[in-house]
Amino acid sequence: MIRVTSIGLLFAGMLAWADAARCDEAFPVEVTVNASAEIGPLRPVWRYFGADEPNYVYMKDGEKLLETLGGLKPGEVFFRPHNLLTSGDKTPALKWGSTNVYTEDEKGRPVYDWEVVDRIFDTLLAAGVKPYVEIGFMPEALSSRPKPYRHEWRPGLPYSDIMTGWRYPPEDMKEWEELVYQLATHCKERYGADEAASWYWETWNEANMHPGGYWGGTRDEFFALHDHTVTAVRRALPTARVGGPHTAGDGGDFTRAFLEHCLRGENHATGEKGTPLDFIAFHAKGAPRWTAGQGEEGHIRMGIAAQLATVDRGFGIVASFDELKQTPIIIGEYDPEGCAACQGSQFSYRNGSVYSSYTAASFARLYELEDKHGVRLDGALTWAFEFEDQPYFAGFRQLASNGVPLPVLNVFRMLAKMGGERVETSSTSQVALEAIVERGVRDKPDVGCLASRDGDHLWVLLWHYHDDDVAGPDAKVSLRLEDAERCDVESMWRVDRERSNAYETWIEMGSPVAPNREQYQQLMAASELYEAPKPDADDSATCELTLPRQGVALLKVALTRP
Repeated sequence: MIRVTSIGLLFAGMLAWADAARCDEAFPVEVTVNASAEIGPLRPVWRYFGADEPNYVYMKDGEKLLETLGGLKPGEVFFRPHNLLTSGDKTPALKWGSTNVYTEDEKGRPVYDWEVVDRIFDTLLAAGVKPYVEIGFMPEALSSRPKPYRHEWRPGLPYSDIMTGWRYPPEDMKEWEELVYQLATHCKERYGADEAASWYWETWNEANMHPGGYWGGTRDEFFALHDHTVTAVRRALPTARVGGPHTAGDGGDFTRAFLEHCLRGENHATGEKGTPLDFIAFHAKGAPRWTAGQGEEGHIRMGIAAQLATVDRGFGIVASFDELKQTPIIIGEYDPEGCAACQGSQFSYRNGSVYSSYTAASFARLYELEDKHGVRLDGALTWAFEFEDQPYFAGFRQLASNGVPLPVLNVFRMLAKMGGERVETSSTSQVALEAIVERGVRDKPDVGCLASRDGDHLWVLLWHYHDDDVAGPDAKVSLRLEDAERCDVESMWRVDRERSNAYETWIEMGSPVAPNREQYQQLMAASELYEAPKPDADDSATCELTLPRQGVALLKVALTRP
């Protein structure tokens, strides 16, 4: 969670950043890409998203955003929602959702209602997005401590207020297992066995946060819940993809114990040895904070080191099990900080180019960390979606505001264009992996590169990132291609304060509370991924471009051999 000493100071700092003239000249950066030196596949690890509030999926702006996400890579994008089994009136609220799938009649017999779950999954699939089925939370009729059940949390209240009756183990594990079996069977019958088996199926969320978090039971009770859940899913869908444990952070000893249990422990549901494990999942969050020195205005300082260090530890845990080194890993929530539904001017960095450049710099490091540990990363899930009928650019961690895409979504649009095999790169201003994991980006900026070769084309992603949300000089990038005749750029896209950035356009409008039709159209136009003029080039294998602070650029280069 971000620690803020003064919201007013932050807003003033943001305006000062926006108005500051660059008084320093651009500094030179040399980037080299070797198209012939392949180092591994560029798996589309970015294609996973999620949210606390499942009901937003089928609301007007939710459906619009899903179509955008699904269009990035149809049939290969996944969405993980909380609260798929939560009881209630089928309406959403912040950090809440309800489907009311399970109740009991006056004689205690199960009553199943699939209306809302069907609507969620139907909407996802229609948009080209597959469900990532988080099986939770506990229906009120099954909870061992059901009262109070629905929480009344809102921004500003203690986070612990959300921890109510939905978080507790069931009174009867067999009744829970039957509910899960009915869910998986229903999905098989509605969508087909092959389709449902292609989804991810996992148990609960962040059970290692006991006693005060998402799981109100013990570690052993969670292992039992997981075993009964997997048994139920596989009984309905024998080839379903099952895994876990989706810990908060790397999970430490909890994750090690879970993996050991799945490999060699006694299955609580079957009595046999082990529990199927098709993928391993943990979470990783950054740690931004408010900072102000003597005589300085305050600003947000991002905490990329905390996020990457968590991934480093998590990969290390998996790598310590020889039999799991090639088991796919999903970083099930991968974000700059913890609370998507928190809002306010102290979170305004999420609206602009800080969040987008952070995303480019952090996602690129995942491939390096994967290589370091020799594991297989299949995905990093961004816990961000949208919040229906909320003020424009309120500071939620989201991909779009009132249907208007934010700059961070344009980085995902960039990543969706890339493919093929990663190739070797170097930059005179890229912070080394060990340094950024340990200290973040606190001194010189991080001007880095991720590149891939896809047939006769080269994709080059460049970013200019710094943890501190303050003005700074541009980077004058000299991009040199090894083993190429010339730097023949076919297309270039940009995301920064001036391009692909509806938030800055909204500020220039005077931050209207309710933009009119013309203003809304201007915001939508500003939210598109901006295709920029090609960078300066000659007949050599070098081209030049200027990259502003917190800016990201993607170049598509035609490969021509000497």
